[in-house]
Amino acid sequence: MKTQLEENCTMVTEFVLLGFSVNPEQQFPLFGVFLVVYIITLMGNLGLILLIQLSTRLHTPMYFFLCNLSVVDICYSSVITPKMLVGLLADDKSISFNECFAQLYFFVAWVCTECFLLATMAYDRYMAICNPLLYSAIMSPKLCVLLITASCFIGFTNAVITVCFLSRLRYCGSNVIQHFFCDTPPLLALSSDRRVTETIISFLAGVTTVGSLSIILFSYLFILLAILKIRSAQGRYKAFSTCTSHLSAVTIFYGTLIFTYLRPITSYSLGQDQVASLFYTVVVPMMNPMIYSLRNKEVKEALRQSMKMKLSLS
Repeated sequence: MKTQLEENCTMVTEFVLLGFSVNPEQQFPLFGVFLVVYIITLMGNLGLILLIQLSTRLHTPMYFFLCNLSVVDICYSSVITPKMLVGLLADDKSISFNECFAQLYFFVAWVCTECFLLATMAYDRYMAICNPLLYSAIMSPKLCVLLITASCFIGFTNAVITVCFLSRLRYCGSNVIQHFFCDTPPLLALSSDRRVTETIISFLAGVTTVGSLSIILFSYLFILLAILKIRSAQGRYKAFSTCTSHLSAVTIFYGTLIFTYLRPITSYSLGQDQVASLFYTVVVPMMNPMIYSLRNKEVKEALRQSMKMKLSLS
């Protein structure tokens, strides 16, 4: 009987993504909403990348990191959203075993990369505010590229380990994933022999989330101390205003990420976890360009200059 069970478990070739609703009447409106959000995400991030590349005044380490953040947002949003949109309209909501773990791999890789990219951006703000005289020398183009490379390396290494352990689990009984994409909590919930894998993945998630968040918190602690030493209120406001956009993005991203991944798998809930996942997979990539554009004087000024140049040429 045990042998037969193991044979049945190894024969899993596809999963079924339950998605958001089993009610057909709700599928099309959700499709319309998420399609609009995805288009705004692509246009916003591509527009920000183009603006940073064209405006020489934005050729600084801060905007170099912001440009890479937009690339990462496009990548991990594109890993999730197109398949989710297809699932909302298609009757067949199945996803093959290989496709599921490919989606999981790139999702984990890009999300972990974003964690350390946000930490790198916090370190950049720390250097700019706490060591302004040495900022240009320390944050050289070579170091900026090295920090981006290190963030990607950590993210993709984490993804390799996660997928290796999850893909070797035995998936018994139901193959229905109670989510709109292949994520670690719902996949773990389908396996009966998940204890070791759950521990390892929880450890990786903890190291990634807590490690990158610690860098951010310590950076902002020193930034706060440096700002408090500035005598003029205008100077303090000017220094702090360069951090508000980043703090807003960090709060939304990490808040939902911690809620989703730093909890036991047994507490996984279809409704609330889907809502939390929507924030960091769909909403955050759309909001980041708005947050960094609307609350950033340099970006707004660069946009004005670009519009003036375009009008003058026409």
